[in-house]
Amino acid sequence: MMYNEFTNAERAEVLTAALPYIRRYNGKIVVIKYGGNAMVNEMLKEQVMEDIVLLWLIGVKVVLVHGGGHEISDLMARLGKEPVFVDGLRVTDKETVDIVQMVLAGKVNKTLVNLLESRGGKAMGISGIDGRLIEAEMKNEKLGYVGNIKKIHIKPVTDLLEKGYIPVVSTVGCDREGNTYNINGDTAAAYIAGALGAERLIMMTDIAGILRDKDDPRTLIPELTVSEAAHLQGEGVISGGMIPKVNCCVEAIERGVENVIIMDGRIPHSILMEILTDEGAGTMVKGDKA
Repeated sequence: MMYNEFTNAERAEVLTAALPYIRRYNGKIVVIKYGGNAMVNEMLKEQVMEDIVLLWLIGVKVVLVHGGGHEISDLMARLGKEPVFVDGLRVTDKETVDIVQMVLAGKVNKTLVNLLESRGGKAMGISGIDGRLIEAEMKNEKLGYVGNIKKIHIKPVTDLLEKGYIPVVSTVGCDREGNTYNINGDTAAAYIAGALGAERLIMMTDIAGILRDKDDPRTLIPELTVSEAAHLQGEGVISGGMIPKVNCCVEAIERGVENVIIMDGRIPHSILMEILTDEGAGTMVKGDKA
């Protein structure tokens, strides 16, 4: 049923049911890591931007951290440059890091800012280079300009939040010698959320969450602790590409984030489902109880 098919009474009931969640998150910081299919599909992209603007309008301090691997690969292909990956990381020579900066800090970042503004939000796009937000160093010489995060200088983000903006952050970093680095988006989001002491980090993916059986969405694990996640990793339940994603969840929690959600960004309005309902969406990873 579409919203405009609801009666006035049903609309009022929906809004009233959301009130406790609005109260809970009003004034709190929520970091959203945005990428994957939700970023490629134009209809989903518009819905994600609408969700973010709605949260901003009800007083949630949203920080959007984005990737753009698909766009980077597209531009590389147009320029006749073949992408190379080692252990899931893009080998980034000097020419490639220039492409990464152009795509992430330029086209993708400003497109998202424009979408948020066109839907009534007040957004400002920055990269990890601005204000030396993401200070980095070379991860491994064989990977080229792929960066490890050394330090987060969070003031550019907090300044924007204090001025009422939705910060939109592209994940390129820099060092003190002026080099630019390609930074893993999940890792950057975890560090930024930790530096902000965020209430919640939402990581949008292309799967339902953490599954006991990777081929059966019905086996979704709705909630688990850091120690339970380590146990499932040891059992092989958490494997492959989910391992670094879960490690980023643990990193965020250890840095002070209340909890982290791994959710399916392919589901329309999954962000609102997570923030404004009891059921939520995806898998919540939280710290171990004392």
